[in-house]
Formats: sequence, C-alpha cells, structure tokens
Amino acid sequence: MTSEKGNVIVLTGASGGIGRALALELAQPGTYFALIARDADRLQPILQEVCAKGASGEVAAIDIRERAQLHDYLLDLDARHPVDVVIANAGVTAGLGPDRTRESDADCERLTEINYQGVVNTVTGIVDAMQKRGRGQIVLISSLAGMRALPDMPSYSATKAAVIAYGHSLRGWLKPFGVSVTIICPGFVTTPMSARHKGSKPFEMNAEKAARLMRRAMERRKAFFAFPFVLALGIRLQNLLPPVLGDLFMGGFAADIEADPRYSAGSENPSNDSKSD
Repeated sequence: MTSEKGNVIVLTGASGGIGRALALELAQPGTYFALIARDADRLQPILQEVCAKGASGEVAAIDIRERAQLHDYLLDLDARHPVDVVIANAGVTAGLGPDRTRESDADCERLTEINYQGVVNTVTGIVDAMQKRGRGQIVLISSLAGMRALPDMPSYSATKAAVIAYGHSLRGWLKPFGVSVTIICPGFVTTPMSARHKGSKPFEMNAEKAARLMRRAMERRKAFFAFPFVLALGIRLQNLLPPVLGDLFMGGFAADIEADPRYSAGSENPSNDSKSD
C-alpha cells in the first residue's frame, strides 16, 4: 500500500467502529491520514491516537452525500498529498418497520444515498488522479449481506450488493492503469451499529480483529475478501442451492434493527455519530 512518497490514506466513516479500528491498525510512521466523517469533534481524538503511533494527518467534517463538497476536498487534498489508498468505509443500517412492516421511505433513501451513492462519490472524487498517476488502491467496505440478502434488511442488503458489483466493475476498468481494487465483506463486527442489530450474530468479532484481517487483505491487494471464513463459505455454498432451499438457510438470521438515533424523528445529528462502517 506504500508509495515512494509515503502512504497517504483517505478513510471515510472514520469517527468510530470499524473506521477507528482501521485507522489505528494502519497507523505507522510515514502514513498520512485524511479522516472523513460528519463530526469533527469525534475525529480529532482519533487523529491524536494515530499520531501517537507515528502517523500524521488531518480531519474533514464532510457528509459523503455532499458530492461537490467531498470532491472539492479530495481534489485539494490530492494536490497537497497525492493519495495512495482510498477506503470507502462509511455506511449506515436499517431494517423492516414494526411488526415486520415495510421499510420507511426515508430509510430506503438514506441507505441508498450513503451506502451506495456515498461510496461512488468517494471513489469518483479521487479516481481520476490515481488513473493518471498509474498507481493507487481503492478499498470498498461492503458486507456479507451483499453476498446474500438478509430478509429483515432489504435496502441495506441491496446497497451492499451494489457496492460489490461496483467494485468488480472498477477493478476491470482500472487494472490496466495500475490501480487495484479490493472489495471487503465483513460479517458481524462488534460496533455501536451492530449493537442495534437484535438477532443472531454468528461468529461476531471485535473491531480490532476485523481491522487486522482487513489490513492483511489490503496488503495482499486481494480482489475480494469475505470473513469470517466459515460464514462466508456457508453463504457461497448456500448461493448454489435452489432458492427454496437457500431461503431455509436464511431463517436463522431473523432480526429486528433498532432505529438509528442519528436519524430519528427526521433529524440528523452528527454529534450522535456511531457508525461502524
């Protein structure tokens, strides 16, 4: 992941959960971070933590849905510190309504705008520069739910599947230009976002262990990495079954998803930022 001038990493969703764990896992002398999330107050302590490990960097309070603002920032950043790695990690979750009624329109739109369009906004803000330089790495954080949709999380699963498809397309386009693409699909990781998932969470692991596995996949420039292995293998095998049998397999993943306090009552409060992606 390291260029001849050091290692400049853009990380979205950096204010907590997997984002914070990834920043700390990747921090080392010579690494420069651009930590992006909506809440600058939550980003500053994380920047201090990575600096304590010998890295350096800056923070940017940006909502990744704001494409123009994000692109302007990434253009300026790349002019000052040519970006080596961009990790599109920011994401949110939601599920069915009370008594298994349909998802709210607001939740559907929010997941689409953040989990998919936000990823596209992040990549398109930096990919031209990487393509021209002939080097770089794009890392997309999806989910095992993108490999096999969860019945209680339709839009979340759909947006994570879209990220996988987008990543495969990017890889085919950018490989001849020297830019690699790594798609990462974590399973259940202990974070504030995961805590709102009230249901079975097999093979759940802490964010620090997940970050170590992600770092290794990035260092090896894996095209696709899904974990934990046993659960990912089960999903791959299940996808080979006829749908009527595959649906039986998914019965054990029923869950209720508590409302995200950051978006309750139609309000959005960055100070409540607790995203895991």
